[in-house]
Amino acid sequence: MAKGRFFFTGFLLSAASALGVTYLLRKMRSRPRVELYFDDGSMLAIDNNSSDFSVKLTGIADEMLKKAL
Repeated sequence: MAKGRFFFTGFLLSAASALGVTYLLRKMRSRPRVELYFDDGSMLAIDNNSSDFSVKLTGIADEMLKKAL
C-alpha cells in the first residue's frame, strides 16, 4: 500500500517539475533581447523592458534578422 503511494507522489512531483520547466522555458524564449559581445570577452544582455534605447535596439536587431532570413 505504501509503495503505491510513494510511486504516485513521485509521479506527481516529476510531472509538476516537467510542466514548470516547460512553462519557464517558453516564457524566457518569448522575450526579445539583444546580447552585445565586447573585445575583452564581456557580454551585455539588453532585453526589451530596460529602456527606450533597448526597445529601439531590439527592433533594429529584429529587422536585421528578418532581412537576413
